[in-house]
Amino acid sequence: MAKPTRDQLIAARDQTIPDVVAPALDVVFCGINPSLYSAATGHHFARPGNRFWPALHLSGFTARLLSPNEQDLLPTFGLGITNLVARATARADELSREELAAGGELLRDFVARHRPTTLAVVGVTAFRVAFAVPAAVVGPQERTVGEASLWVLPNPSGLNAHYQLADLVTEFAALRRHVTGRRRVD
Repeated sequence: MAKPTRDQLIAARDQTIPDVVAPALDVVFCGINPSLYSAATGHHFARPGNRFWPALHLSGFTARLLSPNEQDLLPTFGLGITNLVARATARADELSREELAAGGELLRDFVARHRPTTLAVVGVTAFRVAFAVPAAVVGPQERTVGEASLWVLPNPSGLNAHYQLADLVTEFAALRRHVTGRRRVD
């Protein structure tokens, strides 16, 4: 995957990238919104320093470390990716509260349409706004989204200094254990 140029990053502002989705997945990971780097490459969690892909592998979701340009393999592992807000920005704090709340509504429709077993929102602060749960913490949530259980994971961005890779792996592994216990038999 070639590194985007400065001009490509500038041109990526407000662009969107397709979801990685298939019917009846075990988990759909929901990012906050694409970075400019992700939009420029067309791959989720693509920015160097983002720890999503290593956390996914080290927690046991994938047999090997996938690169962002292999995102289309995720459904073979029962996994998918979407975003709360579709438009790319340089930083998530460029999104308004209204955009995040609207994204939460769209996410409910997405879950009803695609029927994942579990929805994992990646980013507790965005989750709090999108779902109007100001005291939410990382981990399983009591509420559901339709029939999907709901989980909140820390933001794997390299900018999130509160969680190191080992901490992210611990949280992703807890989700994996939950999902393994809920696997579909249909």
